[in-house]
Amino acid sequence: MTHSMPFADKLPHYVRLMRIDKPIGTLLLLWPTLWALWLAAGGWPPLHILVIFVLGTFLMRSAGCVINDYADRDFDGHVERTKHRPLATKSVSPREALLLAAGLSLLSFVLILPLEPLVIWLSVPALFLAASYPFTKRFFAIPQAYLGIAFGFGIPMGFAAVTGEVPGVAWLMLLANVFWAVAYDTEYAMVDRPDDLKIGIKTSAITFGRFDVAAIMLCYAAAIGLLAVVGALTGAGPAYYFGLAAAAGIAGYHFTLIRARERADCFKAFRHNNWLGAVVFAGVFVDQLLRAG
Repeated sequence: MTHSMPFADKLPHYVRLMRIDKPIGTLLLLWPTLWALWLAAGGWPPLHILVIFVLGTFLMRSAGCVINDYADRDFDGHVERTKHRPLATKSVSPREALLLAAGLSLLSFVLILPLEPLVIWLSVPALFLAASYPFTKRFFAIPQAYLGIAFGFGIPMGFAAVTGEVPGVAWLMLLANVFWAVAYDTEYAMVDRPDDLKIGIKTSAITFGRFDVAAIMLCYAAAIGLLAVVGALTGAGPAYYFGLAAAAGIAGYHFTLIRARERADCFKAFRHNNWLGAVVFAGVFVDQLLRAG
């Protein structure tokens, strides 16, 4: 079935495998990368660097989704939300999925070749993190923390691309991103918790148990607190902190969504994190604009 289908008929399955129809993951990867590029450049980064990072974010997120589905191909059929994914329904073969992931990774590597050598070196652990994350659900109690490192690796790469080095604030921002990712991805994991318990994979929602909501709110607080420290270290003005205050308000709204642990509301909270990333970026953007003026 998987081999006889012509490429044109396969295309919609590849699109779904790469989650092109669900851009939320790309946005959650993109916002921290943009925070870093703007802070590193003190305003608008060079256009070619911005284009490379936006395209690279899209390609690597797509590759990560393909690898994730390859890793979970024997589980997804048993989970309500994922049972219609292309690998679970055998619309795409595992071999095709691996080739697609390799092709996407290669494309993103070619993209960064014109950049600083340090960026190319950093792409090695970035690729390893993206490829290995899906397998951490087998043994790691909080795989969401590992995801946060993988999703935040655009931060040190962004600083390296703009300045040729990775300062301490970049690693602080990466740590903030880890806490943010644990918060939003635990919301996501709360949706699947009954299924995940059945099939025996590990998630932060299962590990935190009845303290899940409290853990999420503490992670939001840690992320915003660390970003406030980044602001202090970089001499940020009021606009930056206004962005963080707005982010804190959004986190408070998420508490109202997740406290009853309803699947639909937890998923809504997860998707709404796009706005949290956006208001932090707006704060960075306006702050740099005012400083330049």
